[in-house]
Amino acid sequence: MALTDLVAVRRNEEGIAAVVGILKQRFGERFQTNADVRAVHSHTTTYIPAQLPDGVAFPDSREEVEEIVRTCAAHRVPVIPFGIGSSLEGHVNAPGGGISIDTSRMNRILDVHADDLDCTVEAGVTREQLNSYLRDTGLFFPIDPGANATLGGMAATRASGTNAVRYLTMRENVLSLTAVMADGRSITTASRARKSSAGYDLTRLLVGSEGTLGVITSLTLKLQGIPQAISGGVCPFPSLEAACRAVIATIQMGIPVARIELVNALQMRAMINYSKLDYPESPCLFVEFHGSEAGVVEQAELFGEITAEYGGGPFLWTKVAEERAKLWKARHEAYWSSLTLRPGAKGLSTDVCVPISRLADCIAETEADIAEMGLIAPIVGHAGDGNFHVLVLLDPDVPAEIARTEEFVGRLNRRAISMEGTCTGEHGIGQGKMGFLRLEHGDGVDYMRMIKQALDPQDIMNPGKIIPLS
Repeated sequence: MALTDLVAVRRNEEGIAAVVGILKQRFGERFQTNADVRAVHSHTTTYIPAQLPDGVAFPDSREEVEEIVRTCAAHRVPVIPFGIGSSLEGHVNAPGGGISIDTSRMNRILDVHADDLDCTVEAGVTREQLNSYLRDTGLFFPIDPGANATLGGMAATRASGTNAVRYLTMRENVLSLTAVMADGRSITTASRARKSSAGYDLTRLLVGSEGTLGVITSLTLKLQGIPQAISGGVCPFPSLEAACRAVIATIQMGIPVARIELVNALQMRAMINYSKLDYPESPCLFVEFHGSEAGVVEQAELFGEITAEYGGGPFLWTKVAEERAKLWKARHEAYWSSLTLRPGAKGLSTDVCVPISRLADCIAETEADIAEMGLIAPIVGHAGDGNFHVLVLLDPDVPAEIARTEEFVGRLNRRAISMEGTCTGEHGIGQGKMGFLRLEHGDGVDYMRMIKQALDPQDIMNPGKIIPLS
């Protein structure tokens, strides 16, 4: 399926009109039908066309979410959960119209259990808000997807980020959640216990469901202790293959690296110019180590020895917080720096993930595709877990460029799947990658559809995403 072949969802004009009238009367200014507000809530950071909801509700509580969903269910009107709109595959579009539920007002931190290393927050709390609140407790929440996303949205898209090699993903860091299901009832999926053998794992079912099964309203999350010391730096390499081999060796040696990010030469050029870095314009690894004062020094020195074996270096590292912050700010601004490579172009960000033993091969073949197809497309990667991103710069008003980009993304997805990987390590399926789900999961997609039909028989929860029912 081409990225622009979006699944059609039939509009229920009569039902939409009824729901808009009911919610406008019930919520007043907290229900908006203004075109600008609706447009923001169809935001997509790819060229997938915007599909606006018919109204945007701003609930203050789980009970109000229940009320909105019950109203929509009674009239068979779509519900589209919304965090801050930073997802990348059209997740918050409304192909059949309906009601966007914006959770931004549900931003309370409900409990912090410091002794148990966990907390409970409402879905609209952002990761930066939570970590600011936790600073004086000596704890932090480690999942870092780059954008200051809401934690509800991060759970819904099974987000991860630069820290995943050490702290894993949202899947492993959500102990429990509360969600409003398609009939308007709320469920809490688990307790605060660190493990349980009681029944089906509903937490993992809803984490990564992209709003297609329910609206997440609160979460209980694992926390980590703020490290006593942190070291980190940048190491250049003569080739991407050498950098990937160094990553594999680092992981196999058991060095507890907290971050290990791969940047190709083109991306490094953009970052040098945009963020004023003083590094070679070559493939580089950005790394960080967490631990004791002695431990982070030892880890950095061991990593330097490994990189030298693969022709890397010099590995310039530091424990100075301000210097490390500059490096990671540059890494997190990779998207914006990439846009300077082709001013006026739009960026299409896509990602895949493969076993780390196949990372070098997958990236090498991908770079060959980029050269063959005449694309401008820098690469960054969470190399420690085999996940990498390609940002294709294109003019969305030129059909030939869209076609070439779609062909490239299709090749990339099929390549990753053929290497026993996945068509998306962290962006999700949304609308853009629906055509590759069966290639990856085969008949498993039929069972996913059965789950969707059982939990949402009217197909009102974020329809037209992941798995079409029609």
